[in-house]
Amino acid sequence: NPENILGRNWNKDDKFPILVKWLDCSDRLSLQVHPPTSIAKSLNGEPKTENWYIANANPNAGLFAGLKNGTTKEDFEKSLKNGQAEKYCHRIVSKKDSSILIESGRIHAIDSGNLILEIQQNSDTTYRVYDWDRNGLNGKPRELHLEQSMKSIDFEDYEPNLLKTTKDIGIETIAHCKEFRIRKCNLNPKDLIHLKNENIDCLLIHVVEGSIMVGDEKINLGEHGLSPYSNSCTVQSNEQSTFLVTDQFSQL
Repeated sequence: NPENILGRNWNKDDKFPILVKWLDCSDRLSLQVHPPTSIAKSLNGEPKTENWYIANANPNAGLFAGLKNGTTKEDFEKSLKNGQAEKYCHRIVSKKDSSILIESGRIHAIDSGNLILEIQQNSDTTYRVYDWDRNGLNGKPRELHLEQSMKSIDFEDYEPNLLKTTKDIGIETIAHCKEFRIRKCNLNPKDLIHLKNENIDCLLIHVVEGSIMVGDEKINLGEHGLSPYSNSCTVQSNEQSTFLVTDQFSQL
């Protein structure tokens, strides 16, 4: 019964509202933006809000998120034409165990040397703003979506900060928006914690350090689990462990 797994708010005709990806970046990814809800339909697209949790990062690895203070639409549009877009993008040095919310409209890219857990709204719409003047695998420049990008970028989104998460034992909220909630839980070996589903959704569990048991199921580093809506969820750590929990997404 899908309702027992996904919750009473679940419409069986809808796609699952959340995508989860591991991004192991050996090269810089293209500069992208997703359309805000207010204009997505007019562009024949879908909004997408996502969260990046930095599971590991090389020294000097970084992220691009938002624009540098004072950047105007005119400045940025001109920079795309002369290959200087990086000059106006806000670069943040990556820090292990940090997190950042990338809302629709926020320009973003991931530099090489990052291992990131990306939890996002299930949407197929991504506009490539700039690809660092390089060619794709076929030897030709990849397609850009400049018209849609310029309509989608929030030109008042200046210099956001990383959220430095705690290493203290317990649970903390690291992202909470209308699209989802993400909590981080740190446990000592053999610790037990009961996670309430709050009668809203199933729970998605993502292990970023160590390994845990959910009932009789072991979830290892890098693996994910789904705890059904109708079940209670008790987690026990096998070792020093950290995992994320995603919920409150059924209203999408």
